[in-house]
Amino acid sequence: MATEHPPESKPAPVSLSPLRQLLHFLWPHRLRLAAATGALVFTAVSQLALGYGVQILIDRGFGGESSDDLSYAVRVLVGISLAMSIGTFIRFYLVSWLGERVSADLRSRVFRNLVRLHPGYFETNQAGEIMSRLTTDTTLLQTLIGSSVSLAARSTLTMVGALTLMVITNLKLSLIILVAVPLTLMPVLVFGRRVRSLSSKSQDSIAHVGSQAGEILQSIKVVQSYNREAMEQQRFDNDVEHAFDIARARIRQRAILMAAAILVLLGGLTGMLWTGGQDVIAGRMTGGELGAFVFYAIMVGTAFATLSEVWGDLQRAAGAAERLLDLMTTDSEVVDEGHAQPNTRQPITFDDVAFAYPTRPDTPALQGLNLTVAPGKSLALVGPSGAGKSTVFELLQRFRDPQGGTIRYGDLPLPAMPLAQWRDRTALVPQSPVLFSADVRFNIAYGNPDASDQDIEAAARAAHADGFIRALPQGYATPLGTQGVQLSGGQRQRIVLARAILNDPEILLLDEATSALDTESEFRVQQALAEIMHGRTSVIIAHRLSTIINADCIAVMDDGRVIATGTHHELLEDCALYARLARLQFRDEAHHKPDVAAIE
Repeated sequence: MATEHPPESKPAPVSLSPLRQLLHFLWPHRLRLAAATGALVFTAVSQLALGYGVQILIDRGFGGESSDDLSYAVRVLVGISLAMSIGTFIRFYLVSWLGERVSADLRSRVFRNLVRLHPGYFETNQAGEIMSRLTTDTTLLQTLIGSSVSLAARSTLTMVGALTLMVITNLKLSLIILVAVPLTLMPVLVFGRRVRSLSSKSQDSIAHVGSQAGEILQSIKVVQSYNREAMEQQRFDNDVEHAFDIARARIRQRAILMAAAILVLLGGLTGMLWTGGQDVIAGRMTGGELGAFVFYAIMVGTAFATLSEVWGDLQRAAGAAERLLDLMTTDSEVVDEGHAQPNTRQPITFDDVAFAYPTRPDTPALQGLNLTVAPGKSLALVGPSGAGKSTVFELLQRFRDPQGGTIRYGDLPLPAMPLAQWRDRTALVPQSPVLFSADVRFNIAYGNPDASDQDIEAAARAAHADGFIRALPQGYATPLGTQGVQLSGGQRQRIVLARAILNDPEILLLDEATSALDTESEFRVQQALAEIMHGRTSVIIAHRLSTIINADCIAVMDDGRVIATGTHHELLEDCALYARLARLQFRDEAHHKPDVAAIE
């Protein structure tokens, strides 16, 4: 079966500006950065001093007249090696620490922004791909800061120092190396752009693979119920092979780049050895000087090859930084700039509210909606699917803001209040219960993290959940697994209801709160709801009219508008749509009302 792959973009010009924008993450750790820089300079100088040690070893050690000269040369090399090892330990530890620290700070900063974005952002951007970026891209930057930058700085220092010492040692041989080294820029220029393009495509394909796998595993019951394991395996294999093909092309280009650079450098080194050997034979330089020169030339070549690889890492990291900056700087469409402090128990008013989802701008979900929720009273929203009931809840919680009209709490528009304070006033019991993989206690306490164990258990009893919770293997400490897979639908719903009860909100939002319950559980939870709704502003979405016949007010919605309001019995007489819904559900065309006694 064909599968979609990430679009292949054209190579973009190299820009390292996203990396420069991340430099401020290093500033809080400037002392460690300074210490790492000092250790790096010390290590580079020690490495350059090895050339002098090689010269002494050849001229004075091997060419000396006594073992004392050899011992002296060896002691010099041992001292330089010890200095290098100490400097390398300090540099490696500090630089690796910086890489891990900055990577952790980046992940934290990006996630901090992500959890504050409006939920609609995650409808157009897959959460699996976002999390792949959060892990893969930050790992790339961790490698850059904790390794590549250090290698680049050290290679730059050693290359400049080695070139200087080469010129001092022998100008003629230095000219040969100076001609050979720039020639390695040719393969870098030829293949570097291809490597960068393929690196970007490789990262995109890996993120796509992770996103696809996450989606399949989250829907594993659907996959298995339709016997689509083989199909999903084939799709996943196709994605993995596509990612591998891109990675193979990238590896091939980088291998050609490295091979070409090494060939040019070794060619220059061979020419230099032949010329230097002639000078040694002619007595124009000593064997130690030639050995030191060869050592410096190898250092230059190695440093240049390292810089070529680091340049590729920089290009990949620049793309990663750009994507992370995009996640970090994306603004929520729900603006939180309010400062007003309203009184409690105020009416909620929808005044000519209009809203259309960004993915369907020409199909309004709400149009000219006028509605009032009296404080301390219950309002039920009924109507056919697509009438706009769930959109009302979205706007009430300020997951989205209306494009027209105003929603007020008392006399204040909702945006005039701090977002966190407004949401503290509300609690939602959704139609599809959402649980975390932590234990039962954590899931209930999510409504109030500061609650005591006694309060948590009291909320569970109020939601008629305490009995089945205590029957679990570890009681309230039982882990629930992903989305509470170990519980039945009704049990999950009662956990979520206990969470809302513990939150003790001023405004309770119930989205088909008893839809997943059996008849007995529904009756008990309805009793619990009646208790916690008493004197509390409640807004209820209901498809089963039997659950809201006692609501203080019922608003009938259709096509994004409120077409009628009233009590159950008033609407049976005055609203044809409500009466038709009642007939369909209660099967009583003569009286248009349910058997309330049977329900109770």
